[in-house]
Amino acid sequence: MFTLLTLHRPGLAAGRDAQALHRATTPDFFGWLEHTRAAGGCTRPIRLTGTLTAVEPGTGRLLGERHTDELPDRTLYKACGNRRAAQCPDCAWVYAGDAFQVVRCGLTGGKTVPTSVARHPVVFATFTAPSFGTVHHRHIPRHTCADRRRCDCRSAPCHARRTAGTCPHGKPAACFARHDADDPQLGRPLCLDCYDHAHQVVWNAFSGELWRRTKQAIERHLTALCRRLGIGHVQVVTDSGKVRRVPPVRVSHGKVAEMQRRGAVHFHVLLRLDGVDPDDRHALVPPPAGVTVEDVDAAVHAATRQITVTTPAHHDQPQGWVVAWGEQVDVRRIGTGDGDVTNGKVAAYLAKYATKSTEVTGHCSTRLTPDTIDAYADPEGDHLARLIDACWRLGRPTHTQTNNTANPTGERQGDLDSKPNPYAGLRRWAHMLGYGGHFLTKARRYSITFGLLRDTRATYRRTEDDTVDTITVGTLAFTGSGWLTNGDALLANTAAVQRRQARRIGREELAHKAWLVGAAA
Repeated sequence: MFTLLTLHRPGLAAGRDAQALHRATTPDFFGWLEHTRAAGGCTRPIRLTGTLTAVEPGTGRLLGERHTDELPDRTLYKACGNRRAAQCPDCAWVYAGDAFQVVRCGLTGGKTVPTSVARHPVVFATFTAPSFGTVHHRHIPRHTCADRRRCDCRSAPCHARRTAGTCPHGKPAACFARHDADDPQLGRPLCLDCYDHAHQVVWNAFSGELWRRTKQAIERHLTALCRRLGIGHVQVVTDSGKVRRVPPVRVSHGKVAEMQRRGAVHFHVLLRLDGVDPDDRHALVPPPAGVTVEDVDAAVHAATRQITVTTPAHHDQPQGWVVAWGEQVDVRRIGTGDGDVTNGKVAAYLAKYATKSTEVTGHCSTRLTPDTIDAYADPEGDHLARLIDACWRLGRPTHTQTNNTANPTGERQGDLDSKPNPYAGLRRWAHMLGYGGHFLTKARRYSITFGLLRDTRATYRRTEDDTVDTITVGTLAFTGSGWLTNGDALLANTAAVQRRQARRIGREELAHKAWLVGAAA
């Protein structure tokens, strides 16, 4: 039974009402609902047209052919798969579930990952950006709440400095406000002119390189420790048949980037210490005895103190910018008990932030172009407008490095460069405040892949019905995105919500029955 839950919501457009009613009164309405089920709940599904061919498994014999013109709406709907919750909540919900499995399997094993990884030393490290200027913040010296996720503790004054006076631009250098958690002032500079917006967007752009070098330094630190402990290198055979000597330990990581309110990214990283099997270099084995989680902790702190990146020269900054980690580097050990940092909590935390982007800063847009940049960038505007302007200004096309004539006016349009500009990516990622990396990355050996999860899900759907004895091969072409009408979007999304609620209630019922059986035993 289908019930339209949101059709009579106050303020709903009359045109959407009419479209939904028209679709619901068509003879093939329930067939259309089943046809759109794969994309139900998606904000902007992909529309495909082409030929669907039925093939017999094993033999490859063609059993039949059907064109999408014979389907409802003469098209095939496919979910967009966008990971960002602000763009498509339903697809982001699926992505978050996959991200949880990817992170969890690297901690506890399962799904082709051996369960022995649960005994490997693991730390959960948070790497933050340095300060680019004083910003409004919320600091709680001592928590008295029972649940940090619903914290209602009274915060300390923002920047209580009675002798601070004013900054060089005449702005107060102190703030005595006790900011609430949802205060829009959080993350905003006390003085926009004192804040180094250019350095921050460059830091965002080169933070991936900083992380790469930091992980190398962590591995070097642990290799040197093994040498001092008398643990020698291991000889392994490569795929080409050559024998190589490799360090006896290696670090596998899972990393999630989170955007802070001030617009700078920071990284939450799981670092797992593995050993090396001389007989199978792809096997996941425990590290040598004597190398503990305390050593991983020490390696992280040592690497963050010594690793910096000096960016290439820029016309606005001939000596480049120094990219380094901030002073706040938090390293916690992962446990499986009931403590604050458990495998399940960490996996859920990282999966949650894998679907986020720049929404916390108050900015959310698609990729910016010369036609749309002026709506977001302003060198005299607010904090976000200045960050976007810095991305566009630093990423402008310039002359070669041999030509030292910089653009004195700072115009957004410059001359074409005869050499690649290392800062050109700032324009491409101006809508991300300069950060162009993936929000969830991992080492190849850390865990399973998203592709494996998607393939497993597709195989399950094909074999869910035991009577299915064919495979459908599609020769399809992209024709557009989005639902044909707002009424179609309302009906498809309502049906998806009802199916999701039914699954949730079913899982709760099964869990309750399992609890009753356990209690009776």
